[in-house]
Amino acid sequence: MRRIVLMVLRLFYIAPYYVFRIWRYGKQAPDNYEEAYAYIKKVTKRANHAGRVEIQARGMENLPKEDGFIFYPNHQGLFDVLVFLDSCPRPFSYVTKKEARDIILLKQVGDALGVLAIDREDIRQSMQVINRLAAEVQKGKNFLIFAEGTRSRKGNALLDFKGGSFKCAVKAKCPIVPCALVDSFKPFDEKSIKRVTVKLTYLPPIYYEEYKGMKTQEIAAEVKRRIEEEIARQTAEKVENPA
Repeated sequence: MRRIVLMVLRLFYIAPYYVFRIWRYGKQAPDNYEEAYAYIKKVTKRANHAGRVEIQARGMENLPKEDGFIFYPNHQGLFDVLVFLDSCPRPFSYVTKKEARDIILLKQVGDALGVLAIDREDIRQSMQVINRLAAEVQKGKNFLIFAEGTRSRKGNALLDFKGGSFKCAVKAKCPIVPCALVDSFKPFDEKSIKRVTVKLTYLPPIYYEEYKGMKTQEIAAEVKRRIEEEIARQTAEKVENPA
């Protein structure tokens, strides 16, 4: 959490204004969704710079040409969403656990982007969220879901992906975009404020025609496999070409 303190201290003079502007966007949502996303992206970039975090993203050319898709990354830590907000050229919203929905700033961002909060202990509420998300994706909105359900706390190793997280993609019949995060646990989960680089790779999408005959557990396993292969490739690349 030392890096969060660093971000706050270095942006202390302007942080209240950022929160106010994002709060205003939340009050006007969803009419100004794209404008709100652009502003939140700008603030995120400044926060990451203040926190001495560099984002290296690649694979943006793999994003589907039309909106209405879902990102499925591995989940490493509290910093993960900031990696996407910093790098993603296309507006998106995301699913978060209900406990995080009302935390200051997260609440304002959530209101502005239309973030959906899910209670994994309440099956009925979870299904309502899945149905709402699928409906919004069908209308052309992009979303991000962490299929592991919780951060792995295992560095760059993955937990199993939950098949239920893919029900919304099946309902929406939308492209699934696997995403590989590397070292995203370091900024907030390590007790350091040294400069750190986080990598994100947007992998080629899996279209509905490819997965429509698969069970959700099979889809989950395939997405996990592709992400693990990319992380292994980057690890081998780092060994061959050390900094």
